[in-house]
Amino acid sequence: MKVEINKRKAAPKIPDRIDIHCEIQAVPFAQLSQMQTGEPSAAIRERVIRARKIQEERFKPYKGIHSNAMMTERMLHEFAEPDAASLDMLRMAMEKLKLSARAYSRILKVARTIADLAGSEKVESMHIAEAIGYRNLDRGDWAERGI
Repeated sequence: MKVEINKRKAAPKIPDRIDIHCEIQAVPFAQLSQMQTGEPSAAIRERVIRARKIQEERFKPYKGIHSNAMMTERMLHEFAEPDAASLDMLRMAMEKLKLSARAYSRILKVARTIADLAGSEKVESMHIAEAIGYRNLDRGDWAERGI
């Protein structure tokens, strides 16, 4: 009798394929009437349009690339290279959350977009920290919490 062993690689986790994970908590009823209005949609729309124009200009020399999400690894080093403090923060997050290489790249792409939305030329520590914060589903306990 011959037994075949399936040597296929394990499929990647679904959260690894998603760039931004946000955990939203319910607002208690008593607080709903006390909430202040947020930033108007029109202002958010204008900021997004500006960020998209920044990206279009950045990638004008690159055929087929027009947004941060499409950056290659080489482009990440050119346009989203973290400084020493950010790199250390990213290393700690990678180790603590056991993130993949794909997650590393996605964090840098999201951080570059956050920087563009803020009108920042460079990706700074606060952009990296925010991008890391959007990796909620990469935390080891998400399945136990019923997400």
